Amino acid sequence: MHLTDTGSGTPVVLLHAFPLDSRMWDPVREALSRVVRLITPDLRGFGRSPAGDAEPSVETLGQDVIDLLDELGLDRAVVGGCSMGGYCAMAALRAAPQRVSGLLLIDTKATADTEEAAANRLKVADRAEGEGTAPWLADTMLPMLLADQAYAGTVRELMESQSPAAVAWAQRAMAARMDSCDTLRSAGVDTLVVHGALDKLMPVPVAQELAELTGGELQLLPDTGHLPSIESPGAFLGAVTPWLAKR
Repeated sequence: MHLTDTGSGTPVVLLHAFPLDSRMWDPVREALSRVVRLITPDLRGFGRSPAGDAEPSVETLGQDVIDLLDELGLDRAVVGGCSMGGYCAMAALRAAPQRVSGLLLIDTKATADTEEAAANRLKVADRAEGEGTAPWLADTMLPMLLADQAYAGTVRELMESQSPAAVAWAQRAMAARMDSCDTLRSAGVDTLVVHGALDKLMPVPVAQELAELTGGELQLLPDTGHLPSIESPGAFLGAVTPWLAKR
């Protein structure tokens, strides 16, 4: 698994959204690395990480996070993620709750896909395998991902640099993912929920539900969509840094 590891202090593993890679954290990397040890892997198949041969499963991605902690010699870490990265963080918590010292959930949700949403993911997976992803995947997703389309070029570049096979694998994994509500309700892990107030993909009530499930703090970021680290790095840092500094 390819990763970037910077800074020192409390280890924090941040997991990227679909269909991006760890470069989505570049706008906040330097500032966060002054506060914590920031570890940002590319999830399997994305960025520079190999795909492997596992069947599509978010649980596999969660175990990858625990395996990464083992490789780095870390007993525990704060684990966080945006959207798909949040699903992986919840799966890591399910796999080894004793290894997760805190949860940072960014524009993500605990519930499984509806039948309709899962079916749509499977259609995207088939299309990605059949014809690649450029330009239709970004054309479809960007209006939902961003409140400010000024960042569309940056996000499109990240999206279109990913392997269509990785896109298909991840969509099938997310379509089949399990509900994490019970996992979060029973975990008793200190949690921060950060959410773009203008997120069209996952409206604010989704974040409110996460905060209620975890008993965690909710920070809503104004004028921000689904990808806060790209759209509103200053507001993101303002929400996250004080919480991380206390870990």
